[in-house]
Amino acid sequence: MSETITAAKRMPVAQALKAESIGQRVRICGWVRTRRDSKAGFSFLEINDGSIFTNVQALAEASLPNYESEILKIGIGSSVEIDGEVVASPGKEQATEIKASSVKVLGFADPATYPLQKKGTSMEFLRTIAHLRPRTNTFGAVARVRNEICRSIHHFFNSRGFIYVHAPIITASDCEGAGQMFAVTTLDLLQPPLKEENGVKSINFEEDFFGRRTSLTVSGQLEAEIYATALTNVYTFGPTFRAENSNTSRHLAEFWMIEPEMAFCDLDGNMDVAEEFLKTIFSDVLTNCPTDMKFFNERIDKTVIETLSGIVDSQFVRISYTEAVDILVKCGETFEFPVSWGIDLQSEHERYLTEKKFKKPVILFDYPRGIKAFYMRLNDDEKTVRAMDVLLPKVGEIIGGSQREERLDVLEMRMKESGLDVEEYWWYLDLRRFGTVPHSGFGLGLERTVQFATGMANIRDVIPFPRAPKSADF
Repeated sequence: MSETITAAKRMPVAQALKAESIGQRVRICGWVRTRRDSKAGFSFLEINDGSIFTNVQALAEASLPNYESEILKIGIGSSVEIDGEVVASPGKEQATEIKASSVKVLGFADPATYPLQKKGTSMEFLRTIAHLRPRTNTFGAVARVRNEICRSIHHFFNSRGFIYVHAPIITASDCEGAGQMFAVTTLDLLQPPLKEENGVKSINFEEDFFGRRTSLTVSGQLEAEIYATALTNVYTFGPTFRAENSNTSRHLAEFWMIEPEMAFCDLDGNMDVAEEFLKTIFSDVLTNCPTDMKFFNERIDKTVIETLSGIVDSQFVRISYTEAVDILVKCGETFEFPVSWGIDLQSEHERYLTEKKFKKPVILFDYPRGIKAFYMRLNDDEKTVRAMDVLLPKVGEIIGGSQREERLDVLEMRMKESGLDVEEYWWYLDLRRFGTVPHSGFGLGLERTVQFATGMANIRDVIPFPRAPKSADF
């Protein structure tokens, strides 16, 4: 007696494609990528359910009761439930196929109106149909690589004893001091409550929901420092927001950040973790997403596998900012942005160091105090701070971090120097008043990491629903 197939025994396409599944009675569900009809009286359906890049082929014979009425009307995008047996495939493309005993159409897609067809489609157009673009080869592959990177990140930290901390999304603190924050309010901004001080009227945020001015977070770092000074090694991983009017291929208004924070750790230890972290992520992607990475290497960027492999196998170069400026000044290259000590290095400078000078990743450290944030530890020369940037070929900076300033008096001086209200950060200063310790951390943008790993040209194509200036669809 044949085994009864139940919904609970639905087999993912990824499993059905394995030779070990041959002979099993299965049920697969998914969306039709193509239908080909044979003059011999049967049809081939290519099915994908997102579990793997590759489609599984199902053979539907004309003897099926709904062959004429439904199967021959199936178009690309239609959803189906197929019961049958996994058999060895006579073709060279894959080891198996499904010999269907029944094909149930769950939902038709009219080929005349379905926006996705078997032809080239621009990334710009696909952004206008973000609700359907995950069904394409490219965006299915992006989603799986992004998922693997997230899995790798959590495993990296959990396997090393880090504790995952959920930082707040609504905050009253500007970690970066740049002021590029989205306001959070329940006030009627057409008729807000006002207060008057010294003859000047302003919005009275004391009547707002939180009783003060609040914003969407730009970073979980300060909150991570709180927990690092109690639990030693922690990390945050969540959405962050920048109200920066940048319409570039590398900027988003909403993106995800990974920010580890480590107590009893100096800048050298911070650089060690950052290097190991990137190598682990890229190694995991190459190992666990081979078909997706093969697609990106063939169709998007023919160097991505070579680039990732090179990073995994390399020893990162470590040089000071001052040494880097000296190299750039003497290199003989003509840069769009001239180089001098004290400037914030541009992508062209960073790429020269990684692609031409050293031909491998570079970690720069000890940056000028004037171009870095208030919380970075001041060096004895009082000109530089214990900051670091990890630079990769093709993109430049991918990680930014520092040893934090643990000395109360120096931190207060740096905050005033940056124009911050010290009283607003009383709790942050308390971390230095009560049991202060050396500590360090860094930030990695998830989307820039996915973009680098896949070779995708625009960062808006590596996040499910991109948020950018004048764009908040879906």
